[in-house]
Amino acid sequence: MRTIAEAIGRGLKVPVKSIKPEESQSHFGWLSMFAGHDMPSSSLITRAKLDWKPVGPGLIADLDGMDYTQG
Repeated sequence: MRTIAEAIGRGLKVPVKSIKPEESQSHFGWLSMFAGHDMPSSSLITRAKLDWKPVGPGLIADLDGMDYTQG
């Protein structure tokens, strides 16, 4: 989550800061139940079932390449 927030912060040219776990409820609201969990995922099943071979950048490279000036 930190890496994603840092990439978005770079794109928006805004500072990013860490918060303590006990501050997550007041900062994220109902999303706080997800913010503090490590939820690794994989596209392995999707790749196998659909014979999908992803192309293009990974998430962070994609976030870094976005045009954040478009509204």
